[in-house]
Amino acid sequence: MMDNFKNKFKSLYQKIKKVKHIEIYLAVGLALILAIIYFSSLPKNSSNDATQNDNLSINYSSSQEYVDYLENKLENVLARVEGAGEVNVIVTLNKGFEYIFVTEEEIRTTSNGTTITTNNVVMVDGEPVLQEEIYPQIGGIVVVTEGGDDVDVKLNMLSILQTITELNTSKINIIKGN
Repeated sequence: MMDNFKNKFKSLYQKIKKVKHIEIYLAVGLALILAIIYFSSLPKNSSNDATQNDNLSINYSSSQEYVDYLENKLENVLARVEGAGEVNVIVTLNKGFEYIFVTEEEIRTTSNGTTITTNNVVMVDGEPVLQEEIYPQIGGIVVVTEGGDDVDVKLNMLSILQTITELNTSKINIIKGN
């Protein structure tokens, strides 16, 4: 019985060796298996979930949540500057979130020969398909800190804020508070 199995295995092996470009077929098969595993492990989106998270970024349901998040993060970083003391940060926005949705162009010709072009938002399961989410543009930052009268503290904070936000100095104000 074992010899029969060995003969069948050798026969199958010989048939597989005769297939041209078997490496390509194996690579494609492996890639398909990996793609199925990857896509089946992604979290399913819930239409009832107002704030959906993905692996690439943190999503916010409003511009105010985004501002609160920024203010807290900046306060935590700036409070670590030597001599800063207690720090409070206010962030203002020039504009809120901007969403760009996937569209399809539909071209119709009316009975009188006029061509009408419309762009329709692509919907999947009743939800528009998001192509790009543009985060709010920061308008300015005010920092109130106990160490606001120390030039070194102000310069360090200014450098940090410019690095993080890419704002110029005219849009950042650091003052002494108590």
